[in-house]
Amino acid sequence: MLRAAQKLWRHGLDLLPLEGFFFDRPLVLLQSDDWGRAGLRDQQGLDRLRAEGLAMGERPYDLYTLETAEDLARLQVLLNRHPDSTGRTACLGMNFMVANLDLAKMEAGDFRQVHLWPLADGLPNGWSRPGLLGAYRDGIKDNSFYPQLHGMTHFCSAAVERELLATGDRTSLLRTMWQAGTPYIHWRMPWIGYEYWDSQMPCDERFLDARSQQELIGQAVGLFSKLFSTLPQSGCAPGYRANDHTHRAWAQYGIGVAQNGPGTFTPPHFDRQGILNLYRNVEFEPATDPRFSVETCVHSAQACFERSIPAIVSMHSINFHSSVSGFRERTLGLLDDFLSALESRHPDLLYLCDNELLQLIEKGSCHTPHGNMEINVTRKKFTRRNVERRVGQRQKTG
Repeated sequence: MLRAAQKLWRHGLDLLPLEGFFFDRPLVLLQSDDWGRAGLRDQQGLDRLRAEGLAMGERPYDLYTLETAEDLARLQVLLNRHPDSTGRTACLGMNFMVANLDLAKMEAGDFRQVHLWPLADGLPNGWSRPGLLGAYRDGIKDNSFYPQLHGMTHFCSAAVERELLATGDRTSLLRTMWQAGTPYIHWRMPWIGYEYWDSQMPCDERFLDARSQQELIGQAVGLFSKLFSTLPQSGCAPGYRANDHTHRAWAQYGIGVAQNGPGTFTPPHFDRQGILNLYRNVEFEPATDPRFSVETCVHSAQACFERSIPAIVSMHSINFHSSVSGFRERTLGLLDDFLSALESRHPDLLYLCDNELLQLIEKGSCHTPHGNMEINVTRKKFTRRNVERRVGQRQKTG
């Protein structure tokens, strides 16, 4: 009876009208996840996992490693080659994981508990990325990169620690990964869930309770502040798995923008926590999408502009990795083509970051590196159900 009532309540919310925001200029926001998250420990880790019998390379995320300072420098150069109609260059919202697994400490404890190493303190033992933290900060100072909050662990620690106390194939796989210096490969172990979402719990109990989420987010905000000497203003939950508890905690820590996954042309709108919700609507993922094309991305962006909503482009950090794969070079060329196509078709195009869009909605103007900007913002009613019917549902896991 309770579950039926909850489903009816959620269905009712889908039908309630919301106030969305619409704009008289083509706006482009670039949002990118997983920065700072250590994965496969380069060629050494790849060889070790293959020696353990894993058929590495079956999917792109088998080759997810960690960006290098050169990767960031090359990306920064590309963004700086693309000015908008005001002269402001393209900027990337980078969602950071602010901690990595301290595998050395975990191994000393026989892998019975999760321990974390703050990104602000560098990388865990075994990792070498000279100049990486400085490269992040150089891009931020240059207004090419805008740091935003992703979380501390991309996986649900409670789910992982539960498996560590068990015995079986899952426990063995975790230990194999960790002994090779690799925290996880999600498609091989989806039971690890996402930071605020335990996939192995009953459907209505998968999100962590409000107190647990508040503690995790509070710790993440503290580590973010230590890393960047500022507080995050925008957040994207790992796997896009966020609920009202997540948004309430974000609001308490001053995060004013929530990033949601792709699938609809939902306009920006405020939720009951007062957080501006943004929905990605252009998927720029050449490293992971075998059907990727620049033309499809341009078409999606054009559909956004026709609806007077921002084109919010999703691109994960794996697309720019180079130490094991050749993802970076292909991605940079395609991104150059994509941005050039938008600029040539829309002479009045504007590049914004999340917080600037929030300022436009709240004040009608925002301050950018090229000065104040004013555009017309219109409020209109819409319902989530109507948006989903019109566009079609497409589930993504992040």
